[in-house]
Amino acid sequence: MLHLRLISPPDRTPAVVALVESTVGATHLAVLEGAARAPAGDVVLCDVAREAGDELLQQLRALGLDQDGAIAVENIDLSLSRRAERAEEEAPGEGVDAVLWESLAGATHEESGLTVTYLTFLTVATTLAACGILADSAILIVGAMVVGPEFGPLAGVCTALVRRAPRLLLRSLVALLAGFPVAMALTGGFSVLMDALGLFSYADFARPHPVSEFVWQPDKTSFVVALLAGVAGIVSLTSSKSGALVGVAISVTTVPAAANAALALGYGNMRETWGSFVQLGVNLAGIVLAGTLTLLCQKHFWERRRRRTGPVQHP
Repeated sequence: MLHLRLISPPDRTPAVVALVESTVGATHLAVLEGAARAPAGDVVLCDVAREAGDELLQQLRALGLDQDGAIAVENIDLSLSRRAERAEEEAPGEGVDAVLWESLAGATHEESGLTVTYLTFLTVATTLAACGILADSAILIVGAMVVGPEFGPLAGVCTALVRRAPRLLLRSLVALLAGFPVAMALTGGFSVLMDALGLFSYADFARPHPVSEFVWQPDKTSFVVALLAGVAGIVSLTSSKSGALVGVAISVTTVPAAANAALALGYGNMRETWGSFVQLGVNLAGIVLAGTLTLLCQKHFWERRRRRTGPVQHP
């Protein structure tokens, strides 16, 4: 379930309370008159089944609470209440299948910015992957894939396309199109330093790497894997299954491909450079395509359910 903390202007509190009371799946309603100070108003607390949450949030925004008050949403990890159980039973659908569009937009916006933290994680992941490629170490390559933060902007692109949010789309594209070149340039500088210290060498790069050769040899399977990863990644975000998102990070070769491109370019191997760039592009395109289609399917599914069942409200 979800816990909603609302700040409502006093003149709109009766409408807010009536809306919550009429929503199937909402319970534990409490009203604290005049409790809010900034902004001034009443505090309204309630719990709502996840599958009824998105529609309720849209109606609360229609009342202007996001402009003149506040809407805060938290996930409830444990609720020992018969009324809460009954609310979840009454709400149509399953909570794990529900998409909270406001939450998804907020999460992807936060994770898709070209921030110092994002660049740090992406650079560390790329340099770690470079070490793994030269050592032909599957452990290091997998570790680099887990550290990589690139799925945040990719999910932001998918969400922006479905929600028609140009600002989120621009923010996400900047993170991708600027983040990878910066990380690759820093990885190239890292390899030069390691060469100077005698820890990297062209001989290490030129020798066979059976574990990591896939990162610069894209094929049809690469695109299929990217499509599957895009589906799994979006579903993991919409259902808040973080463990599945880790699996998605391990399944695609965006970071290792970027690392190999940086190494190959530095050593003048244009064949591997081109192959790595193609692998990177194939994976990025496949994830965006599959993620966008998945969100469109989820949106269509819930819109059809709403048309079939009507508003999620008590008669």
